[in-house]
Amino acid sequence: MLATLTNSKAPILALLAVTRSACISPESYESEPVNVETPIGVVTCQLYTRDLVIWDRAIDRPEGMTVSTADAICVNEGQRRSEPEIFQETGTAA
Repeated sequence: MLATLTNSKAPILALLAVTRSACISPESYESEPVNVETPIGVVTCQLYTRDLVIWDRAIDRPEGMTVSTADAICVNEGQRRSEPEIFQETGTAA
């Protein structure tokens, strides 16, 4: 009986997993493009949520810069923006 119930639920669970994964796409987490200044020019980055910096990538880069270098700059920018602020300006002197 248990094997029959388990086997009958497997297709339903698989369908639910596929349905949920179809709803997750990078486009739903995109920020506005961000420009990052570098010594050889501006890299335009497509950043995603704070938890998904691995998706961060360059959508434009200076001539002479490799795609992998530009992507690394964007991942670093995403990580930098996801870090909590250590110091907050209070407006008063101590």
